[in-house]
Amino acid sequence: MLKTPDYEFWFAVGSQPLYGPEALEQVEKDGRKLVDGLNASGKLPYKVVFKLVATTADSITKFMKDANYNDKVAGVMTWMHTFSPAKNWIRGTQLLQKPLLHLATQMLDHIPFDTIDFDYMNLNQSAHGDREYDYINARLGVPEKIVYGWWNDPEVQEEIADWQKVAIAYDMSFKIKIARFGDTMRDVAVTEGDKVAAQIKLGWTVDYWPVAELVAAVNAVSEAEIDEQYKRLEENYDMVEGDNDHDKYVHSVRYQLREYLGIKHFLDEKGYDAFTTNFQDLEGLEQLPGLAVQLLMIDGYGFGAEGDFKSAGLSRLLKIAAENKETAFMEDYTLDLRSGHQAIMGSHMLEVDPTLASDKPRVEVHPLDIGDKADPARLVFTGSEGEGIDVTLSYFDDGYKFIAYDVDCAKPEKEMPNLPVAKQMWTPKCGLKKGATAWMHNGGGHHTVLSMNLSMDQMATLANLFGIELIDIK
Repeated sequence: MLKTPDYEFWFAVGSQPLYGPEALEQVEKDGRKLVDGLNASGKLPYKVVFKLVATTADSITKFMKDANYNDKVAGVMTWMHTFSPAKNWIRGTQLLQKPLLHLATQMLDHIPFDTIDFDYMNLNQSAHGDREYDYINARLGVPEKIVYGWWNDPEVQEEIADWQKVAIAYDMSFKIKIARFGDTMRDVAVTEGDKVAAQIKLGWTVDYWPVAELVAAVNAVSEAEIDEQYKRLEENYDMVEGDNDHDKYVHSVRYQLREYLGIKHFLDEKGYDAFTTNFQDLEGLEQLPGLAVQLLMIDGYGFGAEGDFKSAGLSRLLKIAAENKETAFMEDYTLDLRSGHQAIMGSHMLEVDPTLASDKPRVEVHPLDIGDKADPARLVFTGSEGEGIDVTLSYFDDGYKFIAYDVDCAKPEKEMPNLPVAKQMWTPKCGLKKGATAWMHNGGGHHTVLSMNLSMDQMATLANLFGIELIDIK
């Protein structure tokens, strides 16, 4: 399954020496209490570590340098408990190369009317300390995330948790390696992209590998390994032979498991966590990988069809942010244009991610009628209902752009007995006509990543960190 390192987030409290040692001692006590409360809340997926009360430019600069060079640190969190002169933050913030969250909060969630005095006022100046701090961040063009509200509110803690997941994905993006088995589909424009630009902006390494190398890995898989995986399939899914001869069904399923293990061994051995295939380049393979790809996506690998490395990297990136929950490579396939029923049906021949399944997937074998290969096994299932986002990554002369809209996801209104693929319906919240038209005007492709776990706010945070435009279609 998808695994992330044991990351942590460093926390600094902003203040200044003018308040005296007693005040600074209280600032530190409050800062530690706040951090302990966040960690004890059960809302945050990663630990927050209190580091210092930041009162000088030198201490802030050292803190930011240390955060940069500690691989366990995925991001920095700050709180302006008092007024913290923002000039002290300039150099350190300029040097910071990790995601930054400013928690605009205060220790109490109320004004203590009966006891408030000037000592309290001096100590609790977040209301104007925040503005001093964010003025300089705005002037520096820092891609910070501001979370506003009382630190102990569950809603605020959930916002911090959402940011932590994005920060983790951002850091791990610079470790994403994509193996392209073969080239892109012939004559197709939207699957192309600039590999060097992808590495500069997103951190992705994109390498070509001839299919012959993959064939060798697939052929090297042992029958014992396949036997073990077949038992796991029988435990987790419904094995539906249908009209197939028993031996043909078993052979098809076992060959997909051979491909699954062969691709997995290849990727793991060479350090890749995303890959592409192309049905026009299958020389030496019996079947187009279908079930094989689906099982790899369950494991958390990114995938792009037809050589589309952009979708492979994007699906891996968003799977990290979503902790591999309800986030899947997808394709706009066919439409329902009836008034009151307007929707897109997503699918992709074989390679639809079972993290979207609302029912128990079935292992079936059917002809594919494309690729000129043997009938492949695949998981057939129905998608889920809920809200989500649909995102694509397109490349233009002026660089990469994320294009996205919020969607309502639904199950098909009726069964489709003659279409043995996974099926997921969705409709842009702004309406199918408006959303699809804007998508096309902006150059959005037909390959997307659909997530019912991530929000557009998280997508905007991610785009801001990368310095890539997000076209959010409303």
